[in-house]
Amino acid sequence: MRSSRSTRLLFVLTPLRLYLFILLTFGLTACKEEAKPMPLKSSLDTSLCQFSKGECVKQVENIKLTFSLSPGNAPSEKPLTLSLSSTLPITDVNIRLEGRDMFMGMIPVKMQQSDDTTYIGQFIYGSCSSGYMVWRGFVSFRLNGQDHTVIVDFLADDNG
Repeated sequence: MRSSRSTRLLFVLTPLRLYLFILLTFGLTACKEEAKPMPLKSSLDTSLCQFSKGECVKQVENIKLTFSLSPGNAPSEKPLTLSLSSTLPITDVNIRLEGRDMFMGMIPVKMQQSDDTTYIGQFIYGSCSSGYMVWRGFVSFRLNGQDHTVIVDFLADDNG
């Protein structure tokens, strides 16, 4: 009698264990919460810089900042080069990348000054399983002794 009861209990618990295993295995995938089927075109979101189409320009007071990214399609898990040009000399340029819509950590971009108005830096970021990953660049700098910040959003793995 006892072996029959333990056998029934085993059959009851086995599907529950299997369900929990599946739930934990597939429920803990990176970027899963935000994953939505979306077209991979940055042109659908006009707030994004579209490096695949050219430079991205931001205006801060009386200064124009021009950003370019190479390669322009911003592929994940590949070395990328970011260039920043300004219409006036700026100093103390710092850039960090974060996921705009989901936490992906913080990626510092070490910028090297090549002249008074041009900075260049390289970085790599990881891929996201959702297929639609927007990165936000926080760009801080000093102009005439005052601190300024500008935000640059762009789509990873942008197919234009």
